Amino acid sequence: MPSDIEIAQAAKLQRISAVAREKLGIAEEHLEPYGHYKAKVSLKYLDSLEPRKDAKLILVTGISPTPAGEGKTTTTVGLGDALNRLGKKAVICIREPSLGPVFGMKGGAAGGGYAQVVPMEDINLHFTGDFNAIALANNLLAAAIDNHIYHSNQLAIDIRRIVWRRVVDMNDRALREIVVGLGGTANGYPRNDGFDIVVASEVMAVFCLATSLEDLKKRLGNIVCAYTRDERPVHARDLDVHGAMTVLLKDALNPNLVQTLENNPAFIHGGPFANIAHGCNSVIATSGAMKLVDYVVTEAGFGADLGAEKFVDIKCRKSGLRPHAAVIVATVRALKYHGGADLKEINKEDLAALERGIANLERHVNNVRNHYGLPCVVSINQFHFDTAAEIALLKKKMAHHEAPVIVARHWAEGGKGAVELARTVADLIDKTPADFKYVYDESLSLWEKIRTIATNIYGASDVIADTKVRNRIKQLQNDGYGHYPVCVAKTQYSFSTDPLLRGAPSGHVINVRDVRLAAGAEFIVMICGDVMTMPGLPKVPAATKIDLVDGKVVGLF
Repeated sequence: MPSDIEIAQAAKLQRISAVAREKLGIAEEHLEPYGHYKAKVSLKYLDSLEPRKDAKLILVTGISPTPAGEGKTTTTVGLGDALNRLGKKAVICIREPSLGPVFGMKGGAAGGGYAQVVPMEDINLHFTGDFNAIALANNLLAAAIDNHIYHSNQLAIDIRRIVWRRVVDMNDRALREIVVGLGGTANGYPRNDGFDIVVASEVMAVFCLATSLEDLKKRLGNIVCAYTRDERPVHARDLDVHGAMTVLLKDALNPNLVQTLENNPAFIHGGPFANIAHGCNSVIATSGAMKLVDYVVTEAGFGADLGAEKFVDIKCRKSGLRPHAAVIVATVRALKYHGGADLKEINKEDLAALERGIANLERHVNNVRNHYGLPCVVSINQFHFDTAAEIALLKKKMAHHEAPVIVARHWAEGGKGAVELARTVADLIDKTPADFKYVYDESLSLWEKIRTIATNIYGASDVIADTKVRNRIKQLQNDGYGHYPVCVAKTQYSFSTDPLLRGAPSGHVINVRDVRLAAGAEFIVMICGDVMTMPGLPKVPAATKIDLVDGKVVGLF
């Protein structure tokens, strides 16, 4: 079978103006084209549309990720194409890929096989420049802080209490902790600083949660970037740069429209990671899509314990969006890995490992059904070496969970291979109303919120933190931020904070090692375990395989 990039390069794309007009009823005057196959949709136009009360929102999530791969974005694309094949007007809403994983280890985020969004190369690389705009807005604030201190520091910023970090959209571990301001008095005051990856920036979170340009500007102004010597917060608006930050982001805030391999519409907008941010595409894109079609298929990053929890407790809480059903993506390979199988052996039949690994899927199903209140379907991304005995065992073990298990073949067959999945999801929505609920009430204290997530969703016995972190949490509570939701940053590979602890561990302890206020995004980041907000490259980065040969990009996938 050809590679993902060969499939994408052979695709017969329609002009994006035709896709917008024929599939969504959007006239060309409401588009800002970026070439023939990409466009931004006018935010003013989307705001002018009336909400559709009958539109259905489907959340695609997954089991805890493994090196074996699951295919969540591939399933999102395949499900969207399949719904359209069934005559249902559908659009997908996913995140923009970060160059960090594209050039690192994970790869891009445009789907795979015959379930992709295109133009795949553009989407996985510079796309429409949104990430560049977000990085510039973030770093403008960083520059303004140091500039203010250099020029008399009228706000009395304590250089020991600057909490705003610079960002770059690349995995670069050498930038995690740096010293700036060296080289004499003309270059400012030396101090410790560091970089995060762009997707971990609070500006990215603000961008994805904002509902309008006015809301964006207000949120940017509310960002707490430093503290004074008497520990008063300094906001971006105090430095008077939130207006300029908004200007940098004004075009980026219009959602991006592209198409699938089957020429169905796809919104790709925003891209926060779910292990270090809230992991969902923009509210503007999802809400706009809900005004245009019957079914909107969106995804939340990584497993249902991270991305789906934040989708529920942060994105839905802030936006008023309500999902009608969820799809949990798994592969037989990944479940065997969770059951202890060696990565080199996962293509071989191993019923014992599969039976042990199903515990991971069972906990995710339980969380989605009982803690998020959503009816769900399990979608098994099929590989050709999955055996009939393995599929039978999986269906038997999951039979009592009231979550249909559907084998999907969209990677090899496109939308045709996901028709059964699409029909099952649509029927489930019609027959089983969602009892949507949050994991915790916003009136709980910050400490009780993190403890509720840890014990109810992760299966932990308790949460711990050192005195410094506990005092910081208490201070945030006392300063009036206690009603904010909690955004947990931890490894995506396990319910615990140990990435090597596979399956469905219970009784472990979650260690909160740091806490950050995101006043613009209006949530509190709890950093747990050893997760990094600036990833590093692997020993052999994916970048070593990417090249330009005879004018064609090769090696991207």
